[in-house]
Amino acid sequence: MASKKPRILEDNKDMVWSLVPLVLFCIIIAGIASQCTFSPGGPTQGPIPSVDIDAALNYDAKELGFPIRKPEVPEGWTPNSGSRKVVTGDGGGDSSTVGFITTNGSYIQLTQSNAEEFPLVSYVAGGQRFATGVEDIDGHTWNVFGGEGVEAIWVTDIDGVRLLITGAAPAEDFTTLARNAGQAEPIVP
Repeated sequence: MASKKPRILEDNKDMVWSLVPLVLFCIIIAGIASQCTFSPGGPTQGPIPSVDIDAALNYDAKELGFPIRKPEVPEGWTPNSGSRKVVTGDGGGDSSTVGFITTNGSYIQLTQSNAEEFPLVSYVAGGQRFATGVEDIDGHTWNVFGGEGVEAIWVTDIDGVRLLITGAAPAEDFTTLARNAGQAEPIVP
């Protein structure tokens, strides 16, 4: 039977030497699974996923009980996401959301819904927000919900449909999307 090391010889060095085989084993498994890469210059921009925004909005126009608009967006904006969700709770309803990566690499999304304003804003923001101002874009008044350290949310009603814009894009991109969404004709299914 091996004799136990004296307590004075048990230290951090012993712990490190016992962890070395475990770390090496993890690195080998990660390498085999091709789940790790070494990038000494830091992370790099991967490809932007693309979505067929026409198909998504046409489908939502057929399925949802309110008019859906397809706004024209500037050249260089890439549609990269789309979803349809139900805003739950009092004043909730259906929603159709499409997202874009702008020419400067920022994200912006347009949500169209028949939900009431505050439940929709709370749903998208993940919590309660308060109005901090208004923006008038081509005769449509957009209520602005903002605050310190949060993404802005702009909301308006056009022809009985609530439009909401949010994202990390600058205010100029919000204005562009608000203008184009306000001018867009509803899709006829």
